[in-house]
Amino acid sequence: MSTDRIPTLDLRRLDTDPDAFAAELGASYRRFGFCCFDHHGIPSALIEAAYADFARFFALPTQTKARCTERTPGGGGRGYVGFRIETARTSTIPDLKEFFHVGRDDPPPDDPVLRPNVWPAEVDGFRTHATALFRAMEAAGGRVLTAIARDLRLPSDFFATVVDHGDSILRALHYPPIDPGHLPAVRAEAHEDISLITLLVGATASGLEILTREGHWLPVEAEPGTLVVNVGDMMQRLTNRVYPSTTHRVVNPLGTAAGQSRYSMPFFLAPNMEYRIATLPGCIGPEGDLFPEPITAGDYLLQRLREIRLRPA
Repeated sequence: MSTDRIPTLDLRRLDTDPDAFAAELGASYRRFGFCCFDHHGIPSALIEAAYADFARFFALPTQTKARCTERTPGGGGRGYVGFRIETARTSTIPDLKEFFHVGRDDPPPDDPVLRPNVWPAEVDGFRTHATALFRAMEAAGGRVLTAIARDLRLPSDFFATVVDHGDSILRALHYPPIDPGHLPAVRAEAHEDISLITLLVGATASGLEILTREGHWLPVEAEPGTLVVNVGDMMQRLTNRVYPSTTHRVVNPLGTAAGQSRYSMPFFLAPNMEYRIATLPGCIGPEGDLFPEPITAGDYLLQRLREIRLRPA
């Protein structure tokens, strides 16, 4: 059995010991594509309140949840996506999950992608807690991007104007108790994330595993309240795989745990849709440019959403 463990870093060290902190963060991302953080500034009370709201929402009748849906032609959608809809691009079996998307709460009225959010009237406080958590996750993600920029020898504010109006998404996930009739489906089949980075805080049960470079599955064992941040495909392209977008999954629990729901709240931090993802010159090594054709974040997002069946082909 592997003795590997994804490190947990104190995010406050970005202010007190930035060079050493960035080097440790960079080493973790190069090795695992993942890094964990404590003292990340996201209030635990806010996390708990948001989880409670989302649990109440997912307990509503399916028809009620389905009314809280909005789709856009080029973006990530807003509101509810039903059970067994999303399918990993390497699979034909839908995942055992349902989810709810929250985007920016103040999109420009004429923006073709950033559409208004959809809010369930049945859950008091839902909008207040969800928008507050969105902003807190975005702020924490911005600090991680600052450290990434430092590790990559970029200006510390390199990402500030790259993500200031991107289609970032807070996704509230519900994995219901396992129904044997749905097997061999799993809660989340092996996949990679799309955006620059993904932040995850406070999942209510274990099950997240990453595929190491040696080819074995490593459980992500984070302490309660720890922020888990992984590299997405857009960052992998930007860095020429210096930061790998690591395959990960959520496995089905065994025993009595199979009869319990699991909730998690990943935050996908996305670049602005017009941002041109072109390999950073400082990341081109002896192997050359692995992604020689630049692509806009908007075009790449739409391509990937089609692959996972959240947009028509």
